[in-house]
Amino acid sequence: MRQRDRSQRDLFAPASPGPPKPPENAPPQGVGCSVQDDTPLPTLSEYRAMWLFTMFDLPVDTANARKRYTQFRKQLIREGFCMLQFSVYARYFATEEGSESIRKRIAEVIPDDGRVRLLSVTDRQFGKMAVFYGKTAERVEDPPPQMMLF
Repeated sequence: MRQRDRSQRDLFAPASPGPPKPPENAPPQGVGCSVQDDTPLPTLSEYRAMWLFTMFDLPVDTANARKRYTQFRKQLIREGFCMLQFSVYARYFATEEGSESIRKRIAEVIPDDGRVRLLSVTDRQFGKMAVFYGKTAERVEDPPPQMMLF
């Protein structure tokens, strides 16, 4: 089984009062994306807010390929993406237009031999996702807190 690095273990702890912490050998699902409490926050339209998914397959057969994989993955984290599953990262945007500059920056750092897919879904569609840990259903990650400007 693949080991998580130290930063992923620290981020994996759910926010209180979230679901119970999975076993130590559990896959690092939701790393960097917090499952928040049920406190209602003022939000933008679920149909206007977007989640940008980055799904990738990059070769790791040589030391140089592993280095390019690590650089790409770290760039996603610097851009504010959180890991949903291995090679699947997502980031929340208040509008679709807000994701355009990030899409361009991701396209600039894709390794030549990599396969990367970018997919935008509305916050409403993201909220309908079913998440399972084994046969147990889990809550979907909440979008990050937003500040309303009037």
